[in-house]
Amino acid sequence: MAGHCRAVSWASLSGPLTRKPSYKASWTYMAESDPSVPPQVQTFWQWLREEGVVSSKTPVRPGVVPEGLGLVTQRDIAKTEREAGGRLPMATLYRHSSRVYQFYYILCRSEEELSEIQGTQLLSTTLDVKKYVQSEFLKVKKEVILPNWQLFPFPISLDDFFWAFGIIRSRAFSRLRGQSLVLIPLVDLINHSHTVTTEDHAHEIPGPAGLFSWDLLFSLRSPAPVKAGEQVFIQYNLKKSNAEFVLDYGFVDLMPNRDKYMLTLKISESDPYFGDKLDIAESNDLGQTACFDIILDRPLPPTMFPYLRLIALGGSDAFLLESSFTDSVWHHLELPVSRANEELLCRSVQHVCKSALSGYHTTLEEVTIHPCSHCF
Repeated sequence: MAGHCRAVSWASLSGPLTRKPSYKASWTYMAESDPSVPPQVQTFWQWLREEGVVSSKTPVRPGVVPEGLGLVTQRDIAKTEREAGGRLPMATLYRHSSRVYQFYYILCRSEEELSEIQGTQLLSTTLDVKKYVQSEFLKVKKEVILPNWQLFPFPISLDDFFWAFGIIRSRAFSRLRGQSLVLIPLVDLINHSHTVTTEDHAHEIPGPAGLFSWDLLFSLRSPAPVKAGEQVFIQYNLKKSNAEFVLDYGFVDLMPNRDKYMLTLKISESDPYFGDKLDIAESNDLGQTACFDIILDRPLPPTMFPYLRLIALGGSDAFLLESSFTDSVWHHLELPVSRANEELLCRSVQHVCKSALSGYHTTLEEVTIHPCSHCF
């Protein structure tokens, strides 16, 4: 079963760990720590034993796997069998100077490394996210860090903030009632596999939280049967593109439908028919700007060509914008309107493609541009 690990350094967990009552989870079967795992992980595992998080019945253990680190079973686990369910203290994560595994979160990459993806939509998205995180850091620094500097064990830099943002974005669990995001050490070692086709793995169940108390507990369930000694996988997200996977987790998935290019189209405000075109677009659940996912070897989005023809509509074809065609204009746009409209449509798409390709290291002469097959 092929899988990928989340972008994280386990060395980051080797510093002090502080109990917090934020969330709970636990384990129900035995695991002896693998001697091949790094010493920092061994230390963390020992801390979990001392805290009563793992016991002689824990079913999984940290293990060295092709992806780096993962969760390996100690016995056969049936499909949907609970692997975790009980109390797990939350932990504050401290940075550590030595790295066991490189933290691959994209915001932590150097400018030289980011230049390797020059021209891609991933780079523009990354720079936008980086700009947002920088602005958030300045606000947090002003409102929280500087007024309370004595509470922090070391000065917090922008790089530290990027690191913390990456840890949360790449390792947090979501879709839990009452919690937007939760960080659960050890549980978050679980890796992704494209062969898992369900996201139904994280649950909340009622359970004992003390001698005389009950609480909602975190439960992690295997989406597929796993034999003893094999790694447990989950599906991180079925809908995200590979660009989103890189941004969130630091790797690309093997599912072919994740290879997407987002084509962004816009009705120009300088268009003499701007108002009419916008009304038609909005009546068909689109807007002044519309984004279409182009997936390799898949049919084009069904609304893309009607929207393109709407943008190109003008001249002798503008009669379709008259009120008498309000109810039928989109149906007309689903087929070629005229030769002039279709040629303008193709030139618009070629312009968008050339603009996108111009950002790459290679020149346009080195790139083969296939003619639009929808032209006359």
